[in-house]
Amino acid sequence: MSLTHPHLPLARYRLHFVADGDVRLPHFAGSTWRGALGHALKRLVCVTQLPRCAPCALVHVCAHAYLFETPPPREAEKMRKYPAVPHPFVLNPPVGVEALAPGDSYRLPLTLFGHGNRHLPYLAYALDRAARGGIGRGRAPMRLEQVEQEVAPGSNDWRLVHEPAGPIEPLPITECAIPAPPNGPVAIELGTPLRLRREGRPVRPEEFRFADLFSNLLRRISMLTYFHTGHPLETDFAGLTRIAKEVEFVDAALEWRSWSRYSSRQKAPVAMDGLTGRVVVPSEGLEPFWPYLWLGQFVHAGAGTNMGQGRLHLVIP
Repeated sequence: MSLTHPHLPLARYRLHFVADGDVRLPHFAGSTWRGALGHALKRLVCVTQLPRCAPCALVHVCAHAYLFETPPPREAEKMRKYPAVPHPFVLNPPVGVEALAPGDSYRLPLTLFGHGNRHLPYLAYALDRAARGGIGRGRAPMRLEQVEQEVAPGSNDWRLVHEPAGPIEPLPITECAIPAPPNGPVAIELGTPLRLRREGRPVRPEEFRFADLFSNLLRRISMLTYFHTGHPLETDFAGLTRIAKEVEFVDAALEWRSWSRYSSRQKAPVAMDGLTGRVVVPSEGLEPFWPYLWLGQFVHAGAGTNMGQGRLHLVIP
């Protein structure tokens, strides 16, 4: 089996806000932030004011269309029949921060993949405008105080790249350095609901297998590298998928978390139920899958990734 590691340049940012009122956010606030960002960004950059991006003459050059609609390029050889491909960003708001008093600080992590990093200034400005217009229940205002960037993904070394009334000056984007596989079992913690489907229906806790997670990560990372970088992934997809079915969890403690979000586009609630908890994978035979599990911490998995769903965290001995 011939394998190559994925190359996915990415950068992680932290946007620091201050509450100017009594802010009330849902337990999982990613949908709230994503919706506010989408509306603010469209107001800022859309010049045609069409209700949908698909028929617009500017669909392939517009920042809003690229970030939120993400249509496949005309020359794409993958997902040509799909209206959209994976978006180049993940919002990763803290879970359970539901109430802020005036003067309280709030940190909103944002990850951008490949070419998506070109649009950081648009995103930061739009998020500031969205927050100043009011966020959460009651639309209490917040304001952006600064933006930080991690020097290298996973390093936890952060540098200031923007303050109010100044330019945004991001650091160079680097490849995500993937460490060597560990010698012992690895725990995978699911920080936000992971919603995967198998044969058209959601995978429940008692049905969840390593192959479900790995196949989703393999496809997602492949699509991100293809559409948002100059390094499309070329590896033995069939071989990796086959041997993933042979991996069994050492331990699993999962539950089904029920929740839904309201879609302004569909004018109806949308189910976002999924798996939470942790699973443990053995170190034996982990090497072929390790780069994808490591990157999974940044790209997330399953449905609703760009609003923070499917958050993975590896606990390495």
